[in-house]
Amino acid sequence: MTTDDKNNAKNDKSNDKNTLRVGEDDKELADRLDKELTAFNSDATGAYDEQELSVRVTDEDGELVGGLTGFTWGGLGSIHMLWVREDARRDGWGSRLMRAAEEEMRRRGCDRAMVSSFTFQAPDFYQRLGYEETARLPGIPGGNQDVFFFKKL
Repeated sequence: MTTDDKNNAKNDKSNDKNTLRVGEDDKELADRLDKELTAFNSDATGAYDEQELSVRVTDEDGELVGGLTGFTWGGLGSIHMLWVREDARRDGWGSRLMRAAEEEMRRRGCDRAMVSSFTFQAPDFYQRLGYEETARLPGIPGGNQDVFFFKKL
């Protein structure tokens, strides 16, 4: 047995007490990872002001017309998701949601924002709002790309 084989065997044996589980949605895990990574990132950067961000619009019946989620942290605002119901997509709600989010980002002290969009979604929309493309990642199904944008607020 080589030294590497002995080390691998020792590592495998030391992990016998641990359990590896693969699954689907795991809210408890996601919450824990978010908590741990937020603490790590804050300690590494000195920015302890992370806050979730959401903006929603509802119709007169209380039904969701559209919404946006993201976060602010250390002067940066980030949009995770933006969606507008199909029958309201040409009514300007996407722009209004983004303006409201940017206004809240500024209120929280942010001077920059970021968002990404698949090429089959809305990259032109973000460019019209003043976001500049910073990168593209290939490998999205259907031959698409993930486009990353940045904007100074």
